[in-house]
Amino acid sequence: MNLLSTFATVSGMTFLSRVLGFVRDFVIARTFGAGVYTDAFFVAFRLPNLLRRLFAEGAFSQAFVPMLAEYRNQHGEAAAKQLADRVASLLFVIVALVAALGVIGAPLLILISAPGFGAHTEKFELTVTLTRITFPYILFMALVALAAGILNTWNRFALPAATPVLLNLSFIGMALLAAPYFDPPVLALAWAVFLGGLLQLLVQLPALKKIGMLPQWDWAPRDPGVRRILTLMAPAVLGVSVAQVSLLINTIFASFLPAGSVSWLYYADRLMEFPAGLLGAALGTILLPSLSKAHAQADPEEFSALLDWGLRLSLLLTLPAAAALAILAVPLLSTLFMHGAFGSDDVHATSAALIAYSIGLVGLILVKVLAPAFYSRQNIKTPVKIALLTLAATQAMNLAFIIPFKHAGLALSIGLASCLNAALLYRGLRRGGHYRPSPGWGLFLLKVFCATSMLALTLAFAQGAPDFWLAAPAQQRLLALLGLVVAGGGVYFAALALLGFRLRDFRRRVSTR
Repeated sequence: MNLLSTFATVSGMTFLSRVLGFVRDFVIARTFGAGVYTDAFFVAFRLPNLLRRLFAEGAFSQAFVPMLAEYRNQHGEAAAKQLADRVASLLFVIVALVAALGVIGAPLLILISAPGFGAHTEKFELTVTLTRITFPYILFMALVALAAGILNTWNRFALPAATPVLLNLSFIGMALLAAPYFDPPVLALAWAVFLGGLLQLLVQLPALKKIGMLPQWDWAPRDPGVRRILTLMAPAVLGVSVAQVSLLINTIFASFLPAGSVSWLYYADRLMEFPAGLLGAALGTILLPSLSKAHAQADPEEFSALLDWGLRLSLLLTLPAAAALAILAVPLLSTLFMHGAFGSDDVHATSAALIAYSIGLVGLILVKVLAPAFYSRQNIKTPVKIALLTLAATQAMNLAFIIPFKHAGLALSIGLASCLNAALLYRGLRRGGHYRPSPGWGLFLLKVFCATSMLALTLAFAQGAPDFWLAAPAQQRLLALLGLVVAGGGVYFAALALLGFRLRDFRRRVSTR
């Protein structure tokens, strides 16, 4: 299996999902704008979305995939199937209970996660209603993560990467077609979350059946493999979900800021998540099974080489993305979201948060590559210590930045804390002797910096004055933005080619067994 080709496939599917995500946000921004209703929905959706990261894409996947790879490589596929059955049974029961508690305890959850809403009865009650509709989403997504972990371990990466498309299609369809039939219309967005989660689960079942890994009921919570996964998963909740916990705490801070602050942070976060998902999540997804296999086979050279490949590819693609997000903040936001109720003031407010987020984009993506290196080795202690330190640093920076920079200060604290997290993870891998950088890193970084500088200069001079982006017709803005993206990308990759980079340098093959 060629890792570069697999990365391109997963990134391609992620790109499609992200593009539809922007269409989704365009539709939401145009229909609902940024105000009381969107603040209520984004708070309601953030709670189950956070738990999705904790139960599904975060701690569970990081604990489950290494164990499943170990069972498959050392004990055979029959043992791996039994482990998957027993984990699926226990996961279903636990997350179903959590979902039920979330529905029942929604008022208390909103008081904790957005205490500023408590002073506004109508806004508070609406948020509670939206939360109760969206909370079952975590059950669907926990099972989706289980299915994705199995498929990824069997090197079936495309379908799991494509399933988020269904959530975005659900949002778009419900917002455009069903919203007028709800009172208030924002309820349609909550039901879109429920429907999107269910569709993502259903689409993966045939693929699991095809490889003989469709889970069946097997209640054995005392199974040694299941207990090892739980042992890994419990502390891993902190280790891999710091950014999400920080976002939740940021919501608490933002709930006391002027109306629209939660929405401005949301839209900026959506743009920042585009490269984070396209690059970091895709690399983390394809690296975790291979790193787990290298560890299970006691092959430290392969482990280090895989990590080195991932870090180089991350920096090659992330540095220009961070520069582009910061420089093109106003063009991006005005083109994508400045329609209907989302006005120029919202563009300026959101652009401040986006620029702050972009400062930490490199750190955020490197965490997604470095953290799987620890969890593939079933090392929990080190990343948990780092996570706790990072979380404390985030809140200290929130207190320092919120007064001078308002909502943008909250975004800045997330970005800087991600850089701290990545630096400490990197240091841990080096000190443990698990990662040894291959020769040529200094020259590599110099070349990438030069190419990124050329990209930044091109975009800074070519974008023109902000007034154009706030006054030009929507179609003209879209064409101008596409031109900037093509020009910036062309300059960057042309500079890389002139500096000696070749596509074949990043090809890497790994065994499929």
